[in-house]
Amino acid sequence: MSKKPSTIRIGRRYRANRLDSPYDILIIGSGIGGLTAAACLARMGRKVCVLEQHYTAGGFTHSYDRNGYEWDVGVHYIGDMGSDKTLGRRLFDYVTDGELEWAPMDAHFDRIFLGEESYDLVAGKRAYRDALVAAFPAEESAIDRYLERLRVARGAVRLNVLGKVLPAPAAGLLAKWKGRKIPGWVNATTREVLEELTDNQKLIAVLTGQWGDNGLPPARSSFLIHAMIAQHYMHGGYYPVGGASRMAETIIPGIQRAGGEVFTYASVEEILVGKDGAEGVRMADGHEIHAPVVISNAGVFNTFERLLAKEDSAGRHYRERLTHVRPSMASICLYIGLRHTAEELGLPKTNFWIYPSEHYERDLAALDEGPGAPLPLIYISFPSAKDPSFEERYPGRATIEIVAPGPCEWFEAWSGTTWGKRGDDYEALKERLSDQLLKALFDKLPQLEGQVDYHELSTPLSTDWFCRYPRGEIYGLDHDPERFEQDWLKPKTDIPGLYLTGQDIVSCGVTGAMVAGLLTAVQIGGLPGWLLAKKMLL
Repeated sequence: MSKKPSTIRIGRRYRANRLDSPYDILIIGSGIGGLTAAACLARMGRKVCVLEQHYTAGGFTHSYDRNGYEWDVGVHYIGDMGSDKTLGRRLFDYVTDGELEWAPMDAHFDRIFLGEESYDLVAGKRAYRDALVAAFPAEESAIDRYLERLRVARGAVRLNVLGKVLPAPAAGLLAKWKGRKIPGWVNATTREVLEELTDNQKLIAVLTGQWGDNGLPPARSSFLIHAMIAQHYMHGGYYPVGGASRMAETIIPGIQRAGGEVFTYASVEEILVGKDGAEGVRMADGHEIHAPVVISNAGVFNTFERLLAKEDSAGRHYRERLTHVRPSMASICLYIGLRHTAEELGLPKTNFWIYPSEHYERDLAALDEGPGAPLPLIYISFPSAKDPSFEERYPGRATIEIVAPGPCEWFEAWSGTTWGKRGDDYEALKERLSDQLLKALFDKLPQLEGQVDYHELSTPLSTDWFCRYPRGEIYGLDHDPERFEQDWLKPKTDIPGLYLTGQDIVSCGVTGAMVAGLLTAVQIGGLPGWLLAKKMLL
């Protein structure tokens, strides 16, 4: 049975006759990186046209509704929103004119389950440390040394960000200085770094229990991304009041005030490159839109493998570089609706990270057995409990989202098929996986058994269909050590007039993609851009 499309629509539907050319800048993709770049450039007086192939703007920050419920597809919580002194909060306030509100989660914002045991991560540096020491009293010294390593890595992250926008000579000098001053372990694997501090595998598992936020287990991820995430949530988690769609909804008016627009159903087929560089884009309807600057927020694989002509020499150069990076984890997500309020059901404002054991890498190997194997990670989020406006908007209802790894190989038999029309076998597989996720939910919250009114499962094919990530990758590129050695992952490309932005440039996550949007705007904006960088980054 086909599903009714969502009624949530952010952005203006594309028609060639609705274009108000000429535009100063074209942006491919309305994810938060693209929207941030557009909003910052609009503040500098640039007329920006954002082109989004989906029916609603926002990328992984969009929301959808069905059967009387609303869910966010990619935003489960965001850190550093409790103070206007953090970069993330300052950026959000800047691009939304302060219109986006934030609600704090419980102080015990993340709960890590290792088999039958559980450990809470607690908001606030002192509370965070004290909770870890209370759980592992014999490891107090290791915990303090770990927190010090987070501090050192944070400095390395700032230098890494700065290097992405400096002119080449200055960036080269910075790289040499970093090589002398920054310890080599900063970009070692997370497990290597932590096993230098302790051999307590349960402590390591708790410290890395948020690895699903970047999609790589500690033996494969760079300590840089681990440190970014751990620091990002050190003061707890926050949720956008009104749901994730409020992000795009509050950003777009600023783009429009400068004469720009965000178009949906606007599929870009090719980036046009002439002898002097980027010249514009060709749309799926054949219409060409010309502008001297094009920003791709579509990811580096899409940009250099799909959107640039194969004969483009610079594009060929980039395709060689792509062999040094890999697409990130694919996932399945179960969207659940319940006909009671979050309060009535006792839903927490705490995320659940459920693992079979502390042996993450060993448990991940079970995915090779195919669908039905024990899942190595199950993440449960309770958005209706986190959003104080939800009950007013959807009285008497609640929602839950459950995410787990879901390799795209599990669904290859249906590759290339149409969303909502993939046949009974596909639906049967989704139902088996849904049952597996529901069982994990009922195991932790038994009062919910029998209370589910509606549920549906998304797969990597859904991610490809709606977000154009063909491997179902939810975090862009893998955040392994090699990724952080790629100096070409920066806003300015070797093709004049062509820029990149989004989570492939700095890091995954909403704030990582927003910082990339800021950096891209800085590169293009000239003096106003550097003044904005000084305001935001210093």
